[in-house]
Amino acid sequence: MAASKSIERQAARRVVPAEPTPTGQLRLSWLDRYPTQMALIESLHVFKAPGGGAKADDGPARTIELALARALVHYYPLAGRLVLSDSGAQEAVDCSAAGVWFTEAAAACTLEDVDYLEAPLMVPKDELLPPTPDGEEDARALVLLVQVTAFACGGFVVGFRFSHAVSDGPGAAQFMTAVGELARGAVTLSVEPQWGREAIPDPAGALVGGLPSPDCGGAKRLGYLSVDISADYIAHFKARYSAAHGGWCSAFEVLIAKAWQSRTRAAGFDPASPVHLCFAVNARPMLHAALPRAGAGFYGNCYYIMRVSAPAGTVAGADVADVVRIIKDGKRRMPAEFARWAAGEMGGAGGVDPYQITADYRTLLVSDWTRLGFAEVDYGWGPPAHVVPLTNLDYIATCILVKPWAHKPGARLITQCVTPDRVAAFHEGLIDMNC
Repeated sequence: MAASKSIERQAARRVVPAEPTPTGQLRLSWLDRYPTQMALIESLHVFKAPGGGAKADDGPARTIELALARALVHYYPLAGRLVLSDSGAQEAVDCSAAGVWFTEAAAACTLEDVDYLEAPLMVPKDELLPPTPDGEEDARALVLLVQVTAFACGGFVVGFRFSHAVSDGPGAAQFMTAVGELARGAVTLSVEPQWGREAIPDPAGALVGGLPSPDCGGAKRLGYLSVDISADYIAHFKARYSAAHGGWCSAFEVLIAKAWQSRTRAAGFDPASPVHLCFAVNARPMLHAALPRAGAGFYGNCYYIMRVSAPAGTVAGADVADVVRIIKDGKRRMPAEFARWAAGEMGGAGGVDPYQITADYRTLLVSDWTRLGFAEVDYGWGPPAHVVPLTNLDYIATCILVKPWAHKPGARLITQCVTPDRVAAFHEGLIDMNC
């Protein structure tokens, strides 16, 4: 008989800081308050059953809960609540020590029974993510929710729902790393958190877009595909770039160039139609004068969206090395463009909003999770076998780079970027090393 894959939850409880913390309101930055940050970052972190030498004092849920309480002493705004304007916009964090909602759960099956949560998920994601307690609070004001699900094999899954208004990806990973350090017995944190929102530009006249509706013009429902990419594949295309243009390129540049080109070909865009590639770049190094030690410890939103555009015929017909070159040229523009945006020089009539997310099918939005630090978080049982970022918008073309299984070289692409009838063609082009 197949093992039951149901999840049994305990009632959610609040985890408050282990010591008294400062009170009052902390103003969010311009970027924190941007409309698209109202979403929760959702992810699943899969930890295999421990081998010899693993921590054995308490179970994962109790260990993480205690470490979470200690970490919130340092990251006390995360135990607060968002202050909402009359329109529902998030304006500030009320450092009330109201606590983080924490749920403990258990699964009767093993991680192997559910294929270690490889796609497609054999357990509904909502059973592994922390629920919002019914009737307790305004869900829009919550900053952080955590669920730890223990599996029969001894492995466990940590599900996070993290407010994007308070942290970006590197900031969320920084907090999770701090929880891991304390769970393993650290007395102090290796990186002390910095609020530092005054360092984030507040450009006068900056354009502010919003999250597109699935009913907006041109939106399409997109198919899901997850692909593991070998280190040999990446090395092959790096060598092609070096032979064609000299110098070096990154694995990120290779992978998004190949994904952009394969998607453009599979979608069958008109050759003269422009296609766009958008990717977030960590802006902390560019604010080194305002952020202490080039942003060390800052856990708020601090990124810039770069857009690279070219005719579909150029992207589809060029050698991959030339597509990498297009991306590199765009990245070189980033410091100057960010400075112009920060100075308020990109608004006004005919201006652009670099942070605008669009459902335009010609635009591919790329996120790189390989360098955020999620894959290195260790609560005492070793780092996760893999991390599963979750997306809820199947009408925005996305490509997310994550690390594959622990200790396995290469990368994993999680995509939702072409209509279901074109997924096979996209996959075929993506894995083809000869074009």
